[in-house]
Amino acid sequence: MCGRNNRLYIKDMKQIALIASLLAASVAGMYAQESGYQFTTVKSIKTTPVKNQAKTGTCWCFATTSFMETELLRMGKGEYDLSEMFIVRQKYFNQTEDNYLRRGRGNIGQGSLSHTWMNAFNEVGIVPEEVYSGINYDSETHNHAELNQYINAIAATAVKLKKRSPEYYKMLNNVLDTYLGTVPETFRYKGKEYTPKSFAASLGLNKDDYVEITSFSHKPFYQPFAIEVMDNWEGFKQYNVPLDEMIEVMDFAINNGYTICWDGDVSEKGFSHKNGVAINPELKKVEDYAGTDRARFENMTPEQLQEEAYKFEAPCPEVNVTQEIRQEGYESFVTTDDHLMHITGIVKDQNGTKYYITKNSWGTERNSNGGFLNMSESFVRAKTVYVMVHKNAIPTALKKKLGL
Repeated sequence: MCGRNNRLYIKDMKQIALIASLLAASVAGMYAQESGYQFTTVKSIKTTPVKNQAKTGTCWCFATTSFMETELLRMGKGEYDLSEMFIVRQKYFNQTEDNYLRRGRGNIGQGSLSHTWMNAFNEVGIVPEEVYSGINYDSETHNHAELNQYINAIAATAVKLKKRSPEYYKMLNNVLDTYLGTVPETFRYKGKEYTPKSFAASLGLNKDDYVEITSFSHKPFYQPFAIEVMDNWEGFKQYNVPLDEMIEVMDFAINNGYTICWDGDVSEKGFSHKNGVAINPELKKVEDYAGTDRARFENMTPEQLQEEAYKFEAPCPEVNVTQEIRQEGYESFVTTDDHLMHITGIVKDQNGTKYYITKNSWGTERNSNGGFLNMSESFVRAKTVYVMVHKNAIPTALKKKLGL
């Protein structure tokens, strides 16, 4: 699910100068929040521009599309702007089929996971954004509130009648055409004519090159299992590894030029897209980490304190997340599956703590970092549901253990 909408990413000297004037810091290669967090880039991988999922629960598609666009950059294919809504359309269709066969007990909400992108891509191909924007209604940005209501109604009717008639399929396709647009049989792009399938083939993306990796101790390690979350409606299996090895995969990937599609929990108070930071503070006594600003925080509740921790004069201590702590969060339903984003690099704060540069899909105007944020390692260890990576982004020893 992606119910909430939300790095300062230095691209040239003009931008550095602007940041310096705003933050009174002119150190090239560094950036800072209005709080005490100051970051130095360790590794940053080129990606495509930030997009806006707006009023939709389609973060899964925006994150995976960004990941795949960046894979094309890595592969030397050039920069593409691929249509998220072309994939979303097929997902809606597949969900209604699954829901019918489950006698109405399927998931026909807006959310999904990374593998859904790959499955739809293999089924129907893909097109550029300029060919299929997915906005065929009176709106400047995406909004699926009404669309999803109609899809749910059509799906429920078929279940009630215990029949999917030709008229049912016509109705479903008409609704998708009305809101998202008619799917082109052929189109021209950069002087060549394509079908959605031939365009997909021209990109050279192979579904079998990508795997999803998770870390939960209620299932055996080094074996795949289907994560028990609603958005895994396709029952796709993730490879299960110990927590330290999942982090090892993420670091190995980034340091070797591969990015990461990330799924996790952003409902915690320590997640602040507005401030460009996601942290997992250890809530001890305020004086342990509030510095000279202690008086401001000393009367706050633990919940308020966690929400304000990113404003401390310096980064506050964070939880040492073990496998057991991570598992407890999952089994107590504190850690939820509610958002997908795209990890494109690593930074460190002034204390040497590692953070992951994360590209969100909430547009560029909602924070001063152009839509990016930095997630601390502690936050990632606790709140990751799974990551998707290229198989070659996995260390060799672990690939052997997984049989990849």
